Amino acid sequence: MKADIHPQYNPCQVRCLGCSNTFVTRSTRDEITVEVCANCHGFYTGKQKIIDTAGRVERFEKRYGRRKNTPA
Repeated sequence: MKADIHPQYNPCQVRCLGCSNTFVTRSTRDEITVEVCANCHGFYTGKQKIIDTAGRVERFEKRYGRRKNTPA
């Protein structure tokens, strides 16, 4: 392998904007900022919720109506 062609792989501080959690990993960058981490992500916490960014759920329900729970 060629010498001195690979970037430095150093400890990196990761900061979550959602829950202000910080942890250290290794990367070629000095600092990484993420919007959602494993501490606050609904899949990992078990507290899933629908994140409606542009009114998509309301538009769907308006167009197709609410889903009815009917016995099979």
